[in-house]
Amino acid sequence: MIRTRKISKFAPRTFLLLGSILVMAQLGFIGCGSHPRDPKTLVFLLESSPVSLDPRIGTDAFSERLYELLFNSLVRRDSHANLVPDLAESWQMPDPLTYVFHLRKDVRFHDGRLLTSRDIRYTFHSILDGEVKTAKRDQFVDILNIDTPDPFTVVITLRSADVNFLWNVSLGQIGIVPENSDTRFADHPIGTGPFEFETMHTDQDVILKRNPFYFGGPPRLERLEFKIVPEAIVRALEMRKGSADMALNELTPDMVRTLQSDRQLQVIEEPGTTYKYLAFNLQDRILQNVKVRKAIAYAIDIPAIIKYLWRDQGIPASGILPPSVWAYEPHVELYPHNLPLARRLLDEAGYPVPPKSPSAPRFTLTYKTSTEELSRLEAIVIQQQLREAGIQVEIRSFEFATFYSDIIQGRFQLFSLRWIGDNLNPQIFESVFYSKNIPPGGKNRGHYSNPRLDELIEKSRSEMNQEVRKQYYSEIQKILADDLPYISLWYVNNVCIANRRVKDIHLTPSGDFDFLKDVWLDANQ
Repeated sequence: MIRTRKISKFAPRTFLLLGSILVMAQLGFIGCGSHPRDPKTLVFLLESSPVSLDPRIGTDAFSERLYELLFNSLVRRDSHANLVPDLAESWQMPDPLTYVFHLRKDVRFHDGRLLTSRDIRYTFHSILDGEVKTAKRDQFVDILNIDTPDPFTVVITLRSADVNFLWNVSLGQIGIVPENSDTRFADHPIGTGPFEFETMHTDQDVILKRNPFYFGGPPRLERLEFKIVPEAIVRALEMRKGSADMALNELTPDMVRTLQSDRQLQVIEEPGTTYKYLAFNLQDRILQNVKVRKAIAYAIDIPAIIKYLWRDQGIPASGILPPSVWAYEPHVELYPHNLPLARRLLDEAGYPVPPKSPSAPRFTLTYKTSTEELSRLEAIVIQQQLREAGIQVEIRSFEFATFYSDIIQGRFQLFSLRWIGDNLNPQIFESVFYSKNIPPGGKNRGHYSNPRLDELIEKSRSEMNQEVRKQYYSEIQKILADDLPYISLWYVNNVCIANRRVKDIHLTPSGDFDFLKDVWLDANQ
């Protein structure tokens, strides 16, 4: 366990920053009254637009959260990340390379077409044949053949045994689209899910409506409006005015604390699995040196950031897997705040303090982040902490779509993001750290490569004995903690602010939007 030895020097400066936000918020709240609301529409606030609502393409959190409401897949994950039936009511494995899925016979797409095995085959073939360009292709390359012996049976044969195959075909990883969907499918997606697509205006809103024929039973909500509001302070004002009904993990902890006093609002907080990390570009000359990466880790005071900036709405992370996952390894190298050690490592790495100018930085790094308020505050605090080790950091913040595009294309030295949902399965080690998943084909955006880790990933992929796989994953986590392609920061609690007219809110640990199927609006509030 990482311990805070003393109150960090950045705390007073942080309080000033947060204080200024609270002052602005309180000024904005003066004179705010209730706002006329559509009694049948729940307005849900998002920081930015989804990149793509095509479930074969979208990989950002907003895309995945929304398309999970529009689509289904062969299987899905329950609230504890166990795989359960979805479009497939059952399945068998006659041998380690063959999966036989038996589809439900009562599923229709939003345009009325009956879902059949041909739609399953088309969805995967459109990815594998290159009809759609997507970073998800690598997770399906082991598919050798897809047979459809009848309209409601799908037989998928793999090239090699893959223990992660069912996870890869679960909702959140992929969604099933209608056969022969055209190239403009993302502009008007048609799925089988509990909600139907109505309209989307980039950087403004995405509007969904109830699917009354959903095979799992129609949602209780009639309409969902996902309203895009980039600025956290404006999102807080929208909640205070009553012009929005809900924000999940979209407000700063201090804004949440301020809004708790509003009698029209409710706060729901539950432990979460969202993982916050700082990533390195390992092609960069400076950051290739593991001593530099470790120095940066020792210079960051994570418990102090959680306490003063996050208001204890999270816990320190030791790795990408949350402790609730069966493969989690607790005994890995940790990096408690230690400035003298950070400075010594920088000296050893060949970056001493300039002798003729002791106040000059050892070197300068660029840290990219989104314009989301809390992310910018985190960057400022880390900038201050690294300055104490002699590292100058220049912060560049962008609207999320621009920021995310830069990350995908490798235009960064440092960046910080969150893994949401995908880190519930140890397959994420392959997705993020396997050398063959370096972009443009995969998500290894830092260009990390370690032959031993690759070997362990390849062994774990075909090992059916979970205890043996757990040993492989344990060594993988120890290697990553030592090589440090990521600095693990914290696991974030799920915090929902909602108008009191929203009823039956039950958050999931992964922070997805699945609970929206069951909430309803009380017309009397």
